[in-house]
Amino acid sequence: MAMATPAPPPPPPQGLPISTTTTEPTSQPGFRALLTHFSESLRHGLSQRRPWPELSDRTAFSKPLSFPEARLRIRHNVSYFRINYYVVVSLILGISLLWNPFSLFLLGCLLASWLFLYLLRPSDQPLYLFGRAFSDFESLSLLFAITFVLLFLTSLGSLLVYAATISVALVAAHAAFRVPEDLFLDERDASQPVGFLSILRAAVPPPAVPARG
Repeated sequence: MAMATPAPPPPPPQGLPISTTTTEPTSQPGFRALLTHFSESLRHGLSQRRPWPELSDRTAFSKPLSFPEARLRIRHNVSYFRINYYVVVSLILGISLLWNPFSLFLLGCLLASWLFLYLLRPSDQPLYLFGRAFSDFESLSLLFAITFVLLFLTSLGSLLVYAATISVALVAAHAAFRVPEDLFLDERDASQPVGFLSILRAAVPPPAVPARG
């Protein structure tokens, strides 16, 4: 009697397919990119400031003989000490705001409104407030209205004007009485933008932020 041949063992079960999809790194958030760009621009600008003892050198002060001479001094000194002057103006503005905490709070609210309601909001997404969608024109109109109210109908506007007046007067007086030297504008300065607010045009490439502004 012939013996029955055993049946071949079943093939081992194949493993479940493993997904090999990789998650692409998410782009840098707009707010973090904005802070990074601002800090880089600030460091780049502050690296160009002049030594403070040179700014306050008493031996370099004299009364200008005429108005054209004072204007020429202001032009040269603003180009040479522009970063130092910017720091002085910022300190005066900061002290003025700290002296009036309510104005500082209003300014913070105003900046936050522009930042989160328009600058960092993606351009393809409308603004939703109180269950209603606002178009770009309506959003800008609302922000301009808030800015007008805070600047002209509260103490914030008068405080900013007062601080700006003191800053401009102090900078103009120093620049008019500071005798410029022949080597104020060297080769490095010639390649830099001239002007008191040239720090705002610092040579730092803007980040790729997926938002308006």
